[in-house]
Amino acid sequence: MGQQALDVFRNCIPLFTALSDTARQDIILLLAEHDRLSVNEIAEQSNLSRPAISHHLKILRENHLVIIEQKGTQRYYSLSLEKSVNQMKQLIDIVEKECIL
Repeated sequence: MGQQALDVFRNCIPLFTALSDTARQDIILLLAEHDRLSVNEIAEQSNLSRPAISHHLKILRENHLVIIEQKGTQRYYSLSLEKSVNQMKQLIDIVEKECIL
């Protein structure tokens, strides 16, 4: 595997880590069913506490999987997958070119 492939793979590790948690997977699937949700709305449909939901949303936000929209005092979260999907496509492309014989 070349250095470029290794760099692309290593750049994807935080994304894979964010996606590996089942609570975050549940939040992503829930947001996929709605345009946007507040922390309270997510917590109502989860067995996690509001602080736990906020923690997971922070990780998802840091990995560019969700975005926040402020409406008054309320913060709404929605999916923002384009950057992450493009990152994974780049990894797939480089693996196909450099690693599959």
